[in-house]
Amino acid sequence: MQIVRARFPDASTARSAVLTDKGLHVLSADLPELLAGSAQELRAAVEAALRGTPQPAGDVPIEAPVGGLTEVWAAGVTYERSREARMEESEKEADIYDRVYDAERPELFFKAASWRVAGTGEPISVRADSPVNVPEPELAVVANRYGEIVGYTICNDVSSRSIEGENPLYLPQAKAYLGACAVGPGITPAWEVPDPRGLPILMSIERDGDRVWSGEANTGELHRELGDLVDYLFREDDFPHGVVLATGTSLVPDLPFTLQGGDTVSIELVGLGTLRNPVVVGKAGIAHLVERVQKEQTP
Repeated sequence: MQIVRARFPDASTARSAVLTDKGLHVLSADLPELLAGSAQELRAAVEAALRGTPQPAGDVPIEAPVGGLTEVWAAGVTYERSREARMEESEKEADIYDRVYDAERPELFFKAASWRVAGTGEPISVRADSPVNVPEPELAVVANRYGEIVGYTICNDVSSRSIEGENPLYLPQAKAYLGACAVGPGITPAWEVPDPRGLPILMSIERDGDRVWSGEANTGELHRELGDLVDYLFREDDFPHGVVLATGTSLVPDLPFTLQGGDTVSIELVGLGTLRNPVVVGKAGIAHLVERVQKEQTP
């Protein structure tokens, strides 16, 4: 069971529904409204939807499970592999990643507003001014406005290794540009995930029909507690429509590997589904995100 945002043929904007093997069970409210309520209210809404008659899922497009004022944030250097990779790419400033790995305060940064987020099947973009770019597969927690973890999903924290490696202060340009974030395919409710710290993570990259990179890890290797990451994020901030917090990466291709236009990145977290995205180069290939939000805002 997953909570998704589906663009039904009769709707000008995406609507939220629960996707099961029987079809799409339409929710009484959209996800941003549901994340403004409590965990108990969200569960009641999901259970009420499941009692209704499902609509065929068929070819109904599924979009990223974020909307409204929901934001995507991310944590960094939370796995040993992430620490090693960022020290490798940042020779002059390598020690700051070593220090943040063991520090009490985690590294947290803004990743994307909801309209910038690609869903499964939609393109992600690598920067045209960056020679080395990688996908970063991550378990993402979904917290409501009260900071309660209500679900889990998958995030691809697409990053420019060359720009971040040049100077750590360039991190926003390396990680928060148009096309750098994909989330989905849906949100698995927290009550359906008994052990989020025991999920296998599998990532593969295909190019011209061949698999050019693959790797496997497990969320059990995460260096920090999920609740602690959420607590830090909510210390001096509010999220009226909830927040998606990616919890860091444990799989990074070795240098000099870089994504290329035409690649396809597949990220599976066992139990949460598979997030799959083709790769384009430059913002022109991701212009549909801008056009979609402009269309939705046109009276």
